Amino acid sequence: AHRSPPATLSTAMPTATLSASASLGATRAACVRAGRTARRVALRSPGSIASSSRGVVVMAAAASDAAPADAVEYFSPSKVNLFLRVVRRREDGYHDLASLFHVIDLGDDMKFAKSTGSRDTLVCSDDTIPLDSSNLVIKALDLWRRKTGSTQHFWVELVKNVPHGAGLGGGSGNAATAMWAANELCGRPASEAELLEWSGDIGSDISVFFSEGAAYCTGRGEIVEDVQPPIPLDTPMLLVKPDIGLSTPAIFKALDLDGRSTEDPLDLLERIKSEGCNDDVCVNDLEAPAFGKLPELLKLKERLRGAGTKGVSSVFMSGSGSTIVQVGSDDVPEFVREDAALFRSPARLITRKRGEWYKPSGLWKK
Repeated sequence: AHRSPPATLSTAMPTATLSASASLGATRAACVRAGRTARRVALRSPGSIASSSRGVVVMAAAASDAAPADAVEYFSPSKVNLFLRVVRRREDGYHDLASLFHVIDLGDDMKFAKSTGSRDTLVCSDDTIPLDSSNLVIKALDLWRRKTGSTQHFWVELVKNVPHGAGLGGGSGNAATAMWAANELCGRPASEAELLEWSGDIGSDISVFFSEGAAYCTGRGEIVEDVQPPIPLDTPMLLVKPDIGLSTPAIFKALDLDGRSTEDPLDLLERIKSEGCNDDVCVNDLEAPAFGKLPELLKLKERLRGAGTKGVSSVFMSGSGSTIVQVGSDDVPEFVREDAALFRSPARLITRKRGEWYKPSGLWKK
C-alpha cells in the first residue's frame, strides 16, 4: 500500500563528505555494480528523526574501519508477492491490499554491534543508498529505541545484494533485521508481537518479515496472517530485473482501478494451496501500470514465458516491480545470460521458527 510521502527534512542539514579510501572488495557482481563498493559511514546524532539541528555526517570509511570484534552477523532476506490484489483506494490516499507474501533467500548481509557512543554508525557497500535519517535501518533503530525506551546505539554494516526499486522489499528486510538484531543484542526487551506491531509505523512491507515466512497480508500490508507455504520450499525460482527501477508511488498513481483483476483474493489463497503457482493464480494488479511505465518489462515477462524453460509453471512481476519472477526453474534462458544489463539470481522460499531469524536455504550458490 502506498500514499505520497510526507515532506522530507531540509537538505540544508550540515553534511561533510570525504573521498573514499577503501573498498569492501568484491561482492556479488550481478548485485553490486562497479563503482558502488566504496564503504561509507553515516554517523547520526541522537534524537528523533525530526530533530535535524544536530546534523548528519556522511563520510567514506577509512581503511582501518573494521567491524567490532563482537559484531554479530545476520541475514537480511527479501520477499516476493505470489499474488497481489489492490482491494480499494482509501480516503487517506493509501491502498488496501490483499497479497500472499513469501520471504525468499536472496538477501543482504548485515553485521551489528552495540556502540559505546551516542549515535548510530551505518556502513554500506552501495554508494547510491542514502545513509541519513531517510534510511530504513536508521528509522528502524530509532523506532525500536522510542518504543522500548532504550538509549543504546549501534554499529551496523550493510552489504547490499538485493537490488532496490525491484519490488523485493530489500530495504524493508533491512529494517526488520535491524529491529530484530537490536532487540536480540539488548536482551529482548520487546516481544515478537510488539516488533510486528511497531514495524507498520515506518513501512507497510516490513511487517511480513516478522511472520514465519509465508503470510497473507491485508490493509496497507501491515495486517499479517501466517499461512502454510503454498508450494514446496525447495521449488526453484529465478529473479530477473532490468537495470531500471520503478517508483512505487508512480505505479500506484498510474493504477486504473477499473483494470484490476476480478479474482477474489481469498479464492486465490485457496487455489494456490491446491494448484500451486500458475499464471491464473499469480495475478498482480500492479503489472498493468508498471508495464505502462516500462514497456520493456512486459517484453521481459513475455520472453521468459516464451523461452520454453522446462519446469516453469508461472512468470509474474513481484510487488510494484521491476523484478520478474520465474517459478519452477532457476535455469537462466540464453537471452538473459547474454544481456549484461539484466540482474538475475536464483531464489528459494524460506521460513523461520519463532525465536529465530531467517537463514539462507543453502540450495543455490552465490
